[in-house]
Amino acid sequence: MNVLSQLRERFHSALASLAPDAGRLADLVLPSQDARFGDYQANCAMPLAKQLGRPPRDVARQIVDNLHVSDMCLPPDVAGPGFINLRLRDAWLADLLELALGDEDRLGVARVQRPRTFVLDYSGPNVAKPMHVGHIRSTLIGDSLNRLLRFLGHRTVSDNHIGDWGTQFGMILHGYKNFRDPAAYASDPVEELSRIYRLVRKLMDYQDARQRIASLERHAGQAQEQLQQARARRLPENKSERRKVARDVRAAEQRCEQLETEAAGLRQVITEVEGQPKLARLAAEHAAIGATVLEETAKLHAGDKENLALWREFLPPCLKDIEAIYQRLDIAFDYTLGESFYHDRLPRVVDELRQTGLATESDGAWCMFLEGFDTPMLIRKQDGAFLYATTDLATLQYRMETFHPDAILYVVDHRQSLHFEQLFAAARRWGFTAVELQHVRFGTVLGEAGRPFKTRAGDTVGLAGLLDEAVRRAEEIVTQNDDAKTEPELSAKQRRAVAEQVGLGALKYADLSQNRESDYTFSYDKMLAMRGNTATYMQYSYARVRSIFEKAGVPAESVRAMEAGFVLKEPAERALALALVRLSEAVQRSAEDYRMNHLTSYLFDVASRFAEFFEQCPVLRAGEDSVRTSRLKLCDVTARTIKLGLALLGIGVVEKM
Repeated sequence: MNVLSQLRERFHSALASLAPDAGRLADLVLPSQDARFGDYQANCAMPLAKQLGRPPRDVARQIVDNLHVSDMCLPPDVAGPGFINLRLRDAWLADLLELALGDEDRLGVARVQRPRTFVLDYSGPNVAKPMHVGHIRSTLIGDSLNRLLRFLGHRTVSDNHIGDWGTQFGMILHGYKNFRDPAAYASDPVEELSRIYRLVRKLMDYQDARQRIASLERHAGQAQEQLQQARARRLPENKSERRKVARDVRAAEQRCEQLETEAAGLRQVITEVEGQPKLARLAAEHAAIGATVLEETAKLHAGDKENLALWREFLPPCLKDIEAIYQRLDIAFDYTLGESFYHDRLPRVVDELRQTGLATESDGAWCMFLEGFDTPMLIRKQDGAFLYATTDLATLQYRMETFHPDAILYVVDHRQSLHFEQLFAAARRWGFTAVELQHVRFGTVLGEAGRPFKTRAGDTVGLAGLLDEAVRRAEEIVTQNDDAKTEPELSAKQRRAVAEQVGLGALKYADLSQNRESDYTFSYDKMLAMRGNTATYMQYSYARVRSIFEKAGVPAESVRAMEAGFVLKEPAERALALALVRLSEAVQRSAEDYRMNHLTSYLFDVASRFAEFFEQCPVLRAGEDSVRTSRLKLCDVTARTIKLGLALLGIGVVEKM
């Protein structure tokens, strides 16, 4: 049962009788931020009093008079200017705990009354390259949302829209034909293709830098002149005019800094290549590499036999490499339909948009002019090539025809926001108006210096190496903790198994515990900390509870069957009980705005309340049998709540740490 939803329903009825549309103010019923003022607080009297032109406390009292919560709560208290404070009855709280105790799989969390069908588009790596740290957020956020929505009773379709047909394959094809090491390719095709890709990328970046550097340096020089002119301006006496001059100087300084930073980056790219004789020679030999890569891509898309055969050769080992990462992370997809799957549909999409007048020709290209956007969305270039937007429209059309979803969630980083705004606007014009289209955007994983997390060499960190390092560090912690005991409990094999759960769990939790739209700084030390809002702390809390039952010599299942009910006499007992019955609220809140950090915050609160309970309320040494049984039951619900919550995040638990 969702306590907050119950309270809001009852407040809605009480408010609706006071003024038209007043029921909407029931959303102002929230969990109390301070236990001294009750368990929940309603702040709806103040805005309603303003609407009615009456004193807020009078309105609050009238709301209370119309409110029927006596079965759930003690008599409501009106405080301050009109706050309505609510405290749940201990007996009612105990009944909710009994419901959770007896509900083996769901702990009292009800399925939604009106299930929806969701298509979730997440992860989406480029097949020609190993997965890196940039893929982690989309993969983990998407997987946890898939688990959460499915748990609530929705139908979900997880679709990994992989990049298996784009320009990166033109790069691989050119590199394979010109730079391949046959022995290395035979030994480890994925690693060799990755090396080839990085080499081609470096050469393309070099040629691009050479083409742009002169123009950029010229613009930087002009910006410096404008800055000097701005600084040399005579300051006017008028304060507002002086502030304007100061703003102009700051803007000129920022422009200079931006151009110089960009120019410095290009110079570094040029120096790196020209400073290595072998690279410099390759750059000279492949001066038109950018155009060649596009030619190879076009040949592949046109069905060239050689390129198509190579593409089919490259794909299986690349997919196998990616699948190994997913298996290790315990992530599976219902469908893996890459860009190549939709290639044959693209001409039809453009033709349909042309025939219906939704696409317009512009300088030989075809595009959609969308209200509210300065630039059109290009769907076919002058040379006949299609774009990502075309593929995304074809994908959307296929999903609507095949899965008939109520919502499609695109878990993609925030840099693609404009693309999805245009895509959704185009979809609406195309007639897809009944489906929820949501860009579940997220921020960047940063290194300690506050910049995107990369290796010392400046390369993006590989995901496989990231997982290995997390597990290695976790094994050090597990080993230290186990060795510190009088008698170590874990074998070397068990330590490795625990480390795998702890290390990967720490990585997942560290990402999911952030507000997904914020950047966050990656830190192994913080994510593996035994204290604070970390998976390690959650897993430790679970193992701690399990050790209580081991010491008691009583299986948790037998405790659930005992007749004695819950006794909530001590404040720490009640605080833990209240936290446990709020599981439904946390799950629902995460599902409503697709933010898993609501659930992680809830789990941390449960673990914190349990730590206080553990310190203040002896379990095995409780004086009365009824109290001992009650506390064992609280322990059982706590462990199962943590286990369920972590499972929704894709994280496992361990019996011992």
